[in-house]
Amino acid sequence: MTVRFCDRYMEKRSRTHDQMVQAARSGVQNIAEGSIASGTSKKTELKLTNVARASLEELRLDYEDFLRHRGLALWDPEHPALKRFKARRCATLDELRKWVKEERNPSRTDTDKQGRTQTTQAAPESVSVSERPCVSVSSAQLVANAALSLLNLCCYLLDRQLDAQAAAFEREGGFTERLYRVRSQGRSRSAPLSEVRPTSSIRRQR
Repeated sequence: MTVRFCDRYMEKRSRTHDQMVQAARSGVQNIAEGSIASGTSKKTELKLTNVARASLEELRLDYEDFLRHRGLALWDPEHPALKRFKARRCATLDELRKWVKEERNPSRTDTDKQGRTQTTQAAPESVSVSERPCVSVSSAQLVANAALSLLNLCCYLLDRQLDAQAAAFEREGGFTERLYRVRSQGRSRSAPLSEVRPTSSIRRQR
């Protein structure tokens, strides 16, 4: 989504273009790498998740700057268009583009069985609101606000994940500490045979 947005609405050679694309990539990659590292190092998992959180926060600020520098409105989470966007639960870029198209083109022309044209109103998705599609709003404003909505959710979930990871690290420690505990417990359960003297041997010595 961010790559498509930057390619379409920003100068490809600009520093902001590269920063936004790299921030988006960093967010995705560090979440994945942190998940992989969780089995061996809680500390590394916590560190990588925190890097992902910071990258997505940077990306969120860049989207806000894009809107502000161009005099475009930053929408409240309860804005009707954003409520319709969240109700759709877009999972792909194509679904996002379909939402943008419907918001900017509230009416579409269909042909009935007799070949006559008829204009129908695009039906709302899940959420019923009085204010229907943003005909006068640019695609850039729609997509930027949609991206911010997704980033707000992602940052919220990462904050919860970081809290859980920090609690697990405090409770269980890192990989080295867990390994030491396992080895210590193993030693206590199996004492060396040299330390155990049979009762009969003790009696014979007496």
